[in-house]
Order: sequence, then structure tokens, then C-alpha cells
Amino acid sequence: MKIDSTYPVETPDGIELTLSLAGPIPRGGAWLLDLLIRGGVMFALAWALAWMQAIGFAILLITWFLINWWYPVLFEVLAHGATPGKRAAKIKVLMQDGTPINWSASIVRNLIRQVDFLPLFYSTGLVAMFCNNRFQRLGDLAAGSVVVRTHRDLVTHTDLGEGPAEPLSVPLDAEEQRTILALAERSPRLNPNRAAELAALLRPLTRMEGSEAVARVQSWARALRGTSS
Repeated sequence: MKIDSTYPVETPDGIELTLSLAGPIPRGGAWLLDLLIRGGVMFALAWALAWMQAIGFAILLITWFLINWWYPVLFEVLAHGATPGKRAAKIKVLMQDGTPINWSASIVRNLIRQVDFLPLFYSTGLVAMFCNNRFQRLGDLAAGSVVVRTHRDLVTHTDLGEGPAEPLSVPLDAEEQRTILALAERSPRLNPNRAAELAALLRPLTRMEGSEAVARVQSWARALRGTSS
């Protein structure tokens, strides 16, 4: 069985992006690092509040509750899907459609984390991960989320073939550049009509239609990749 695999996602514009799913090994490492961070915070706070006795203990319990439940949620939603442990492991949480995880989904996946942990050391969650091809534990299945790798070298890029490499005439952000690359990589596997239909979505940029638009997108992709004939 594969430890990681790729997961194709089609955007609302009909363009397919490829995500690299994270298996149990990087996820386990991220969880352990987050556990150490939370444990370190609690230890430091316990030492600082020791002189307060009963009041300090009450503050410690409240802090433990807040860290245990809100540490992953706040980082996943406000830090682009990654807790410090996930960031170190180069993984993050997304919705199944490739969009950033939202508050409700993050709360659900972390509430059900307690069930995934049962009976010991995430054994239920581990079984669930190996029972589906997206490595989703029960919390992910309920929330509609997936955990993916963030570094690009694990995603196999399709050869764009030989041809001109034309620099883009307008500045694009990283997501727009990935969209152009995804369309260029996918177009050789499509019939010409479907490729032209997808390229037509970029008409405001290409100012072309049909096979000419497809060729221009591929030319831009070669420039983004730094390749040419």
C-alpha cells in the first residue's frame, strides 16, 4: 500500500490541479511535534503559576482546555491550514475541493479527533486512513477535509513538450500561475475541443480562441517552468 498518493481536484473553472496527499508518517510526526509544543507551554505555565496554588491550578486547567481544543483550529484556519507541527512536516489541511479549510470544518475534524484517538494512539483514525484512498481519518471524513503535502517536488509534472516560451504580459499571483500550469499540463491528455473550451476561460488574458489559445497557455507554462524548445 502506498504511503502517499496524488489527488486530482477540478476547480470551478474546470481546470484540474494535482495535490499530493500526506500519509500517516508525516501526519504522525506533525502531531508529535504539536504535542511537544503544547506540553512545553503547559509545563512552563505550571512552573510560573505554582506559587498561586489553587488559583494557579484552576488557571492551568482552563489553559489546558483552551490549548487542547483551540490550538489546532486557530492554526488551521488562520495559518493557511498548518499548525507549527504541520508546517515543520510540510503538510497542511484543505477542504476536499482544494479550498482553504473553514471554521466549521476545522472544529468538526478536531472534535472527532477524540474518537480517532480511541482506544489508544489514534488506532481508530489510522484504520480509517487506510480504508480510503485519501488517507482521511474519521474527523476528515466528517469535515470533508484532506491533509496534503505543501512542497512541490512530490507532484509529478507533465512534460509540456517542445515549443516557444512566451513570458506573461501581465503579473499573476501564485494561484493564477498554478492554474495556467495545470491547464497546460492537462491539455495534451484532452481532446482538442475540450482543451480549447478550457483555454477559452482564459480569453481575457490570451485574447485568443481554439487551438491558438491552448498554444499560448502552453507557451506561458513553459516560461513559468523555465523551459523552451
